[in-house]
Amino acid sequence: MNFSPVFESRRCANGLTAVVMPRPWLQSACVSVYVRAGSLHESRRLNGIGHVIEHMVFKGSSTRDARRINLDAERLGAEVDAYTDKDHTAFHLRGLAEHAPVFVPLLADLLLNPTFPADEFERERQVLLHEYADDADDPVSVACKLFDTVCFGRHPLAQPVIGTESNLRHFTRDDLASHLQHRYTAANTVVVAAGAVDALAMLDAIESAFAAMPAGVPAEVEPAPFHGGIRSRRLAGGGQLQVMMGWPLPPLGADLRDEATSRLAAAVLGEGMSSPLLEHVREQHALAYYVACSADLVQPAGTFVVEASTAPDQLDAFIGAVRPLLERQAERIDADDLQRARHQLRVRQVRQAENLPRVMEEAALDLLFRGALHTDADRREALESVDAEAVRQRFETLLLQPRALVLVGPVTRAMVQRVGAEADAAQPDESAQAGSGTLGRPASAIASSASS
Repeated sequence: MNFSPVFESRRCANGLTAVVMPRPWLQSACVSVYVRAGSLHESRRLNGIGHVIEHMVFKGSSTRDARRINLDAERLGAEVDAYTDKDHTAFHLRGLAEHAPVFVPLLADLLLNPTFPADEFERERQVLLHEYADDADDPVSVACKLFDTVCFGRHPLAQPVIGTESNLRHFTRDDLASHLQHRYTAANTVVVAAGAVDALAMLDAIESAFAAMPAGVPAEVEPAPFHGGIRSRRLAGGGQLQVMMGWPLPPLGADLRDEATSRLAAAVLGEGMSSPLLEHVREQHALAYYVACSADLVQPAGTFVVEASTAPDQLDAFIGAVRPLLERQAERIDADDLQRARHQLRVRQVRQAENLPRVMEEAALDLLFRGALHTDADRREALESVDAEAVRQRFETLLLQPRALVLVGPVTRAMVQRVGAEADAAQPDESAQAGSGTLGRPASAIASSASS
């Protein structure tokens, strides 16, 4: 069975792309706006401003105050949500299909007419500072942000979505208005409607509601060179070390097969309890409770990530176990592991195809970053076309690249120096240094996204 939705799309006069995915068997509908504007598109002085804008557009427009904005959605029983990520920001309204045409102007009003009321801004600034403090106390979040810095240095990809405390304290309403005007343009916006809707009527509604959005030009981002190295941060109050290791991968792009190769490699190594990573690290040697592997892909760069929570006295054994596992995959891909990984990714694709918000997001990311809409059949074909040799070569290439290593928790200087001297000693360009480092965020971590 093919779950790919039939879709209709339109390039509007101002350059905005509208997509409608009719699903007449549903009773609900969702309208979402995706903007190619995230922390990746911010200067250091403005890092975090996109996340602030995501919160503040709900606080007042030229026609509605914050209470009216909430009431207009909630009186229809609609769910309102938004998030900011590294490479885009999204706004959603989901409810009854009969109300879908109303959702479009409600969302357009948020993005085209925000007023950023001064009193609301100062209150929300305090909320955002609480969120920042919460984030700074989370060892996993700290590890993820530090990991980005180790991987990508001062490239904007290393900037955290939430920004810096200093920036949050000093942003002005003029900063917000200027950034929105510059980044929230039609060339960088995709509006997707899905559910039991009339395609032509929804395309017309989207084009009409967003006609006043300035055209702009597509946001360009320079490639992010991978640095690597070792960094750490000592955090009191916990007994576990958060460990993240990473190597560079090709970035997100138009080649679905290349993406599938990276994702298959991660699944072969560490998807499921029978995978080599979990079987060796957790099941056979009890080196960690949580251990995972992923391929994090965004447009400027990709990262192959192995992460775990482990005890300080098991750190050396955990780190020492990872490279031999990679080397085995670079020598030969086991047929059972490849079949398992392919089926796991296929099941994930099918589940996503049955999930309306995920289908809509994937369509928007296709248009914003891959250059064309792809169907479920396209993704399945790409996955099936990757053979064992392609996956083996991906591991072989990984092992020729520098490695990033981050430790967060009860870290000691001696620990950092020891793993710097012993782990992956074949990489002469790696350096170890203790200390807090600059905070960043992993490129694909949805946890970095913040709902308003």
